[in-house]
Amino acid sequence: MTEPAQKTAARSAAEETLLDAAERLLVDVGYAGITTRRLAEEAGVNHGLVHYYFGSNENLLVRALERFTERLVARQRELYAAGMPFIEKWRTAMRYLVSEDVTYEKVWLELQALAWNQPDVRDRLARVNAEWRAVLTEAFERPHRELGIDIPLEVLVSLVMTFNIGIIVERLGGTETGHQELLDWIDAFLEERQ
Repeated sequence: MTEPAQKTAARSAAEETLLDAAERLLVDVGYAGITTRRLAEEAGVNHGLVHYYFGSNENLLVRALERFTERLVARQRELYAAGMPFIEKWRTAMRYLVSEDVTYEKVWLELQALAWNQPDVRDRLARVNAEWRAVLTEAFERPHRELGIDIPLEVLVSLVMTFNIGIIVERLGGTETGHQELLDWIDAFLEERQ
């Protein structure tokens, strides 16, 4: 049996270009508006490369999410490992959540919708979700104990994850009512426990 050939620089560049195009299109038109031809046109490559490199549009779209998540998870791990009080880490994370840039949120929810009827996509997205859960579990373990938050850690993590998704869904739908007030309340709660 022969070893698979190493990726060429040209292939790596074409794959990155396709992944970048997938991110843009997921935000601009949603997964339902992405055809192989449209994706290749956006990337400026031959449409046959989509299936040759990724097997399908769906694989390419999920790989775009995984790549995006890898970058964000690294950023979050770095944030929560920083030597600053937890409340400052929380405030920074919430600034990311309610920033003007909704790129990741849109990509995540577009692919959630795609996964509802495709078990193989759903399984890959479940792994992404598990990675986020692990980041939050690590991040909240010590503050959970030190701040005396009186619910089990896994419940706290689930609460924060569903809270984030709720804010994301409402923001993408044009609703921000009560979000800042909720964040202010949590901030005051954390502040008094410092």
